[in-house]
Amino acid sequence: MPESSLFNEIKNLSTEQRNVNSENIDISSVREILELINSEDKTVAYAVEKEINNIEIATYKVIESFQKGGRLFYFGAGTSGRLGVLDAAECPPTFGSSSEMVQGFIAGGEAAMFKAQEGAEDSFEAGADEIDKNNITNSDIVCGIAASGRTPYVKGALEKAKQKEIFTIIISTVPKEQVLKAGMIADCYICPEVGAEVLTGSTRMKSGTAQKLILNMITTTAMIRLGKTYNNVMIDLQMTNLKLKERAKNTVMQICDVSYDIAENTLILSNYHVKTAIFILLTGANLETTQKYISEANGFVKIAIEKYNNKSN
Repeated sequence: MPESSLFNEIKNLSTEQRNVNSENIDISSVREILELINSEDKTVAYAVEKEINNIEIATYKVIESFQKGGRLFYFGAGTSGRLGVLDAAECPPTFGSSSEMVQGFIAGGEAAMFKAQEGAEDSFEAGADEIDKNNITNSDIVCGIAASGRTPYVKGALEKAKQKEIFTIIISTVPKEQVLKAGMIADCYICPEVGAEVLTGSTRMKSGTAQKLILNMITTTAMIRLGKTYNNVMIDLQMTNLKLKERAKNTVMQICDVSYDIAENTLILSNYHVKTAIFILLTGANLETTQKYISEANGFVKIAIEKYNNKSN
């Protein structure tokens, strides 16, 4: 029986090649295996670095969308899908963003987060259907995540998005040429070439690491540019548990150089809104004035404080 076109397509992917550095991994010691994996992982950040220009393009578009009330949607299968869901899930507690703002979709649905749903990634239609079912519009951004650059579920989502004139991004870990050859069409291609995996074809390893780095970069940068940090401190996090409440107190204490009691009392006055507490303590303004200036500065506390001080002087 002749080799199928799909077989040839997959076998030629860079992530499916055998890694010459790990050919004897099966007879290596535990220490040798760990050092080998670590050595290969060190190359990932350099591969991502080469894609900074494309990551910047994608991030600007995401920021622009967020500023207009748009959303970011991730689509992926397997590890790629799980990483998208993970990044989306971590944004609200980290940045105080709405759970609608960044959303992750994985082939096979919620069950696929915990147990592999074999075959789900092969459904082009399932990816396309999610665009319509979730009322995704051209105010939003659709980002496909596919290590191989050929996943049908992701391709379906991107093609439907393009039909609706939605800006699209693809994150893959094979060369852009291979992504194009597979018929994956997007407005922005982010393709760090991580090379062969330590275990042939195991894209949960270097490919997954590269994807996680890129997702971290995009959403963290976007949230910073939306005013959700003060210096390098998270100040828009949601007080959903006792640990986060204590972290908020520590944040206010450090930034404002006040005692634990003062930080706690000001946060209570501010309904545990860290930005408000910081503004009050650094300016002496009342709650109403604080909320007015922060709103006018679109959430950027430093800018709000500067405007308040300039007007006061």
